Amino acid sequence: MSNTEVAPQEILCGTDSDGGSVEILVPRQVPLGGPRAMDVRRTLPQRQRSLIGAWCFLDHYGPDRVGDSGGMRVPRHPHTGLQTVSWLFTGEIEHRDSAGFHAAVRPAEVNLMTAGRGISHSEFSTPATELLHGAQLWVALPDRARGMEPTFEHFRPEPLSGPGWTIRVFLGSIAGASSPVTTHTPLLGAEIRLEPGARLTLDTDPSFEHGLLVDAGAPLVDGRPVAKDHLAYLPVGRTSLTLEAGVEPLRVLLIGGEPLGEKIVMWWNFVGRNHEEIVGFRAQWQAEIGVEAPPSVHPESGGDNGGPRFGTFPPGEPAPLPAPALPNARLRPRD
Repeated sequence: MSNTEVAPQEILCGTDSDGGSVEILVPRQVPLGGPRAMDVRRTLPQRQRSLIGAWCFLDHYGPDRVGDSGGMRVPRHPHTGLQTVSWLFTGEIEHRDSAGFHAAVRPAEVNLMTAGRGISHSEFSTPATELLHGAQLWVALPDRARGMEPTFEHFRPEPLSGPGWTIRVFLGSIAGASSPVTTHTPLLGAEIRLEPGARLTLDTDPSFEHGLLVDAGAPLVDGRPVAKDHLAYLPVGRTSLTLEAGVEPLRVLLIGGEPLGEKIVMWWNFVGRNHEEIVGFRAQWQAEIGVEAPPSVHPESGGDNGGPRFGTFPPGEPAPLPAPALPNARLRPRD
């Protein structure tokens, strides 16, 4: 999924029953583009909070009737320095990338693409998809891993169930369930469902900060109400969290991780470390797709063979997305 810059959103601060602060991040509607512009609800990044662990981006979309909106139609576009995490509730998306991976994104199956030094990919909802509903998340790679070769992983987590609840762990570990998917910092990603009126307390790693995105229902998070589509942020130091469903079934995405501890620069679809890197990535992408002249000075070439940083695509694919214009001001690192 391709990013667009967004304005900062309101953050509502409160205190839970254990005395720890809770932030409620309010989503912003952002059109993905195209003639009918499928909208997404974006809760990360925001000016007040850029990261939760190494999670740096969260778009939530649907249920979206593809016949009305046109669905997801995101032609080839670039990424650097991050991992994309795709998680669907309904529908199907076709993924294709320049590392040679071609895969279907389906409900309850995680697809993780590691951009590393550079990759390009496309995402299109399939013709059979009538209703599209899911989330797209990005993870910032730490400095030691961001120059790695691009790759792709797929995993279907087995559900873990108890009285009134079900958990699917797609990254990291919680509640005795673990995912084998590769991460480069300590991370957690899980879908949690609760039946109406159910209550679930989870033991959590106190070195992690956490975020809970409400997809359906109206839960209490440690006694604090969180509205649908909002993201509750829980700081480090907690050893547990408690979810309570109301009169409707509850579905949330739980993300978390140790604070990254590195400042990043994130612009459009690139994660770097300074303004000059981002300028170089943009220039290389524009040159590789033939819309601007090659840069005279640019970051290291894409790979050991000196090939294009963002790889190649098979012929006959839709035209790639050109990068937007850079802002007039210098891009500043954030953490």
